[in-house]
Amino acid sequence: MTYDQAIQFLYGLQLFGAKFGLESTRKLAALAGNPQEPLRFIHVAGTNGKGSTCAMLESIYRASGLRVGLFTSPHLVRFGERIQVNRRLIPEAEVVRLVEGMQPLLAEFPREQHPTFFEVVLVMALQYFAAQKCDLVILETGLGGRLDATNIVTPLASVITPVQFDHERWLGQTLTAIAGEKAGIIKPGVPVVTSPQEPEALAVIRAKALATRSPLIEVTGKDTQATPLRDLRLPLPGPHQKLNAAVAVATVRTLAPQLPVTGQALRAGLEHVSWPGRLQLIQRPNGQRVLLDGAHNPGGAVTLRGALAESFAEQSPALILGVRGDKEWERISEILAPVTHRLACVALGSEHTLPPARLAEACRRVNPAATVETHPTVAAALAGLSDEPFVVVAGSLYLIGEAMEALGLEASPGGNESGLNEWLGKNSNAEPDAGSERPLK
Repeated sequence: MTYDQAIQFLYGLQLFGAKFGLESTRKLAALAGNPQEPLRFIHVAGTNGKGSTCAMLESIYRASGLRVGLFTSPHLVRFGERIQVNRRLIPEAEVVRLVEGMQPLLAEFPREQHPTFFEVVLVMALQYFAAQKCDLVILETGLGGRLDATNIVTPLASVITPVQFDHERWLGQTLTAIAGEKAGIIKPGVPVVTSPQEPEALAVIRAKALATRSPLIEVTGKDTQATPLRDLRLPLPGPHQKLNAAVAVATVRTLAPQLPVTGQALRAGLEHVSWPGRLQLIQRPNGQRVLLDGAHNPGGAVTLRGALAESFAEQSPALILGVRGDKEWERISEILAPVTHRLACVALGSEHTLPPARLAEACRRVNPAATVETHPTVAAALAGLSDEPFVVVAGSLYLIGEAMEALGLEASPGGNESGLNEWLGKNSNAEPDAGSERPLK
């Protein structure tokens, strides 16, 4: 099998869409020898900020000398971004080896119980982390928490970043319901660290922690003013990243008896953390500044707008916006369109893209004074805005990956690997088949 053939095999798993529940994942992991059992985990759920928090935790523990696995999703350009050890992408040869090893295991499942793309990739990642003898794995949930495939592990700590509205079709229509899904990662007796939350979400998290007798550590804004964050300059801009850093610090301190970290390693890890595509500022050869941020839901859009006001208030940006049609695109438009004088609406390289013309209509209603254009791709939009000194690219992580390729930040892989992010299946309107375990309503 070649690497391209392995990627095509993974594409074929999209046929099985999303089946929430843990039965298939547990069975596949058992067939693979339960690679999760010798590993130690920090399990991270939330709506926004969980990727950045994972990156900070990984950086801190790597600075402490540990061998750290990192499992996140989606990827921006390359599939290997999902599975990293000490921030090195899994080699293509390892992807091939693991896919080949999966095939006889998957033959053990009847079609109606066949593991999904995400379940297969998770077990591949666990096998790789075990083979690499990782001292610790930072594990990000894919969707929700309670029924997410990652929930087969028992971690050293559970972390819940801000709970906001996203994926309501699967997780519920209220913050209480969504928080119930996120709080599903809480395990009996395992400490929980939570970001500041809306009152209804925090009530759910508190109740679950109490029911499971899990120590609960609630981070507040005051924690961003304590040592070491008070005088530390994070490479990730925005006030929300200070809160994410406070969550990471609280987690590290909670786990100090099992995983001791020196003050020097804590600072070094935070000062050198990298998380591409999230408020990532690029200086182009012509002097143009481009800010990339995957603000793909209303909460993320509010965060981006706040970061622009605090860190980039000196200059009105041009905005490139592209969103999926199954997102709250009208609300995203209401939040972001007012910040700009010139806006380019673009299509994503996804079958679920919102047509740029529809997005442009919504943006014109919100900001009639702005110049609003449409472009077929982000590359075309960047070319059209080449005379603008400051450009923000936002609205979808799909868009951010395409922008990184257009800007030459990432070489395009031989095949289109970004399409693997469509792991919910070709029919995004189909309800996931969770069997007897359905998301809370």
